Amino acid sequence: MALKIFNTISRRFELFEPLERGVARFYTCGPTVYNFAHIGNFRAYVFEDLLRRQLKASGFKVCQVMNLTDVDDKTIRGAKAAGLSLKEFTGKYKKAFFEDIAILGIEKAEFYPAATDHIPEMIALIQKLIENGFAYKSQDGSVYFAVEKFDGYGKLAHLDKTGLKAGARVLHDEYEKEHLADFALWKAWDEADGDVWWDAPWGRGRPGWHIECSAMGMKYLGESFDIHTGGVDNMFPHHENEIAQSEAATGKPFVKYWMHCEHLRVNGEKMSKSLGNFYTLRDLLEKGYHGREIRYVLLSAHYRQTLNFTFNALHAARTALARIDDFMIRMRELTVTKQSSQKSAEPEWVAEARKSFVSAMEDDLNTPQALAALFDFVTMGNKMVSENRVTPYDAEAVLCLMEEIDKTLGIIIKAEDRPDEKILEMVARREEARKNKNWNVSDKIRNDLLALGWEVRDTPAGPKVRKKYK
Repeated sequence: MALKIFNTISRRFELFEPLERGVARFYTCGPTVYNFAHIGNFRAYVFEDLLRRQLKASGFKVCQVMNLTDVDDKTIRGAKAAGLSLKEFTGKYKKAFFEDIAILGIEKAEFYPAATDHIPEMIALIQKLIENGFAYKSQDGSVYFAVEKFDGYGKLAHLDKTGLKAGARVLHDEYEKEHLADFALWKAWDEADGDVWWDAPWGRGRPGWHIECSAMGMKYLGESFDIHTGGVDNMFPHHENEIAQSEAATGKPFVKYWMHCEHLRVNGEKMSKSLGNFYTLRDLLEKGYHGREIRYVLLSAHYRQTLNFTFNALHAARTALARIDDFMIRMRELTVTKQSSQKSAEPEWVAEARKSFVSAMEDDLNTPQALAALFDFVTMGNKMVSENRVTPYDAEAVLCLMEEIDKTLGIIIKAEDRPDEKILEMVARREEARKNKNWNVSDKIRNDLLALGWEVRDTPAGPKVRKKYK
């Protein structure tokens, strides 16, 4: 298999060839745990999950690191406003983050390092930068990276340094692209930090945001690794600064491939609380939408294209997923209801569907094309069933391919979601009650099934039961 990705630093499509044969090491910028993550954040996390899944589908062993930023300007301000310790404040949002990614079907990374657990590594990296002549201590005890001493600064964001404001020092973590600024590696303690500080050779303080990712990435993945991902808003200054400080410290290339996903907009506008279009995952769940529907919308656009998130899109996702669910039920029924037939090779139409899907995903995670291949497959499968041209073995081949596809997309009902004997017995009792026009009993059984996570649909061919996703 040949996975092709768009490398931000080269601005070219490149064949993915890891530094170590058969192993893909990649770092993803995780949440700053000062609030509940919003759907713009999850757009990036779903993209990174797709990348992880596709790397595995392409035959690579994956080692993924996603950091948890639990000390920075925002977390300190939030803890102080809430009257909590930094650990208590961020702990709540760490827990919420892991609950949310489970709802969205995001696979767990191998490592989730928290910044506060890796202060010694950050201090050691800063010390090395000072020794190499790329960092200096200011009068207040902060330590800055000297941007002009690193020749390659700006290569990721492709900065045109002409006319940029140079020589300024920037103490806060985020700043505008117009500044060619020396950025803080270590921030000297002041009263606003309260009890958040660590001792370092150059004085009491705390790390800057940018140094955190370099230190943790290199600890778990090595001084050079394969892929670094994030949103386009991370490209500058955060990722640019990561490259500068990492390569200045080691003298080695930091990352081989950089991948960035575009912004998410809501109803065509930038998401903001003032516009009333700011949504966390929990907001959408409270409105009655399911994690699978939200995931579907978040992966429906190519990761390098702006995604316009709308409630109409969520409704369309519900319809599309119901179509897949019905197709899966139809195929499962064929494997057990039709008489046995001679086992045969995988049907050509199934093989062609696999080829189309794999080709789309290996083309820089082209999810719109992959979804088109999936629904073309569903259409063909339904046509073949209508023409009575699907054997039980064909249906098994279809289900196997659907499970393969689901390993990448994470939106298809699994085979293990078949109703068990208890559920089928409840459906049969409900149908008997309906035939006897005992509507109270019928409604009670329907509600009992819903409470167990199953929903029943009455069709001309009889009742159909399927797993209800939360």
